[in-house]
Amino acid sequence: MTAIKVPPLGESIVEATISRWLKNEGDAVSPGETLVELETDKITVDVPVMASGVLRKRLKNEGDVVKVDEVLAEIEEGAVSTNAPAAAPATAKAAPPAAPAAQSASAPPAATKPTGGSEARVSPAAAKEAATRGVDASTVQGTGRGGVVSKADVIESGSAKPAAPSQSAAPSPPAARSPQPAASGERETREKMTTRRKKIAEHLLESQHATAHLTTFNEIDMSAVNALRERHKDRIEKETGVKLSLMPFFVRAAVQALKTYPTVNAQIDGDSIVYKHYVNMGIAVASDAGLVVPNIKDADRKTMIDIGKDIVAIAKRARDGKLTMDDLTGGTFTITNGGVFGSLVSTPIINFPQVGILGLHKTQDRPVAINGKVEIRPMMYVALSYDHRIIDGQQAVLFLVRVKELMEDPAAMLLG
Repeated sequence: MTAIKVPPLGESIVEATISRWLKNEGDAVSPGETLVELETDKITVDVPVMASGVLRKRLKNEGDVVKVDEVLAEIEEGAVSTNAPAAAPATAKAAPPAAPAAQSASAPPAATKPTGGSEARVSPAAAKEAATRGVDASTVQGTGRGGVVSKADVIESGSAKPAAPSQSAAPSPPAARSPQPAASGERETREKMTTRRKKIAEHLLESQHATAHLTTFNEIDMSAVNALRERHKDRIEKETGVKLSLMPFFVRAAVQALKTYPTVNAQIDGDSIVYKHYVNMGIAVASDAGLVVPNIKDADRKTMIDIGKDIVAIAKRARDGKLTMDDLTGGTFTITNGGVFGSLVSTPIINFPQVGILGLHKTQDRPVAINGKVEIRPMMYVALSYDHRIIDGQQAVLFLVRVKELMEDPAAMLLG
């Protein structure tokens, strides 16, 4: 017997929840096939089979919480399955070409079972997601091993219908999702929290309990950077394919400010302060599964165009549910943009164990005093939440002032 164990799940992640078993006891298994899906607070992990044989015993059930290196199942290598072949592919193979039209008026399960060729397979998680979204899983192109349709494929299929959103710090707000109640009444429903939502809640509480949270504010006149974008955005998009949004400017400004005030880019390890001589810039992204913070590796070594490309790429992976563990680990500082949803001011929570997070907000025309005269300018409030254990108030204020100076003089920032 070969034991199938919970694999390493990534930085600081020690447990996961069994989302779906893709094989039953007695089923034949082949190298590379996904045996079970595990859900963490950040990503969904596929646990593959490494040898041919038969799944003899599943030691855990769906919904169980398991820890790294815990045994999930036992595989008898070289054995031959005596289970009858799955009926779904055979039925699908024999289905006449007109079957999809007939299914359109049938019961909902038709949207969760493959109706294509015999190779078409839909994972249970994908079937559930398809039913929730009203998507016919048989029409979704599978990108999993052997062409299996995954949950991420269904999400991507559903998100591909509307026009792609313009580049920003985060995608458009996820569509409201109907709760699946365990108990319901006329005026309220009850829905069990997902493992990911519970872990996000625990992480945020840990941040507030483990750090000396404090927030300082400033405001930025966005006139200069808006004018610069307006002059160059068409040329940049034509030459590079990148829509020049505000976020690459803020990433560049934050990187330069972090070089001036390196404590804001540091971390606490016991009674030591670890200074990071690089910047992996976290970008908070809203996804269907909740808030995630993928990061741009070595942002301090990249041009603004490269940063813009990376932001588009990680935001798309977040929306499609295809973030990797590398995307989500190793961040040193974070930027969150509530302004894309209309937030005017907020106090962001530090992405622990980092010690600082920059919050951006909505740009709004406001009257301001310029050289003794009142003018209407596009103004944005910015906030820096920081860990007061190692960042003094003076450093925090000066860091935010430096970001303000660079954004109000973008030419100096680009030359910097």
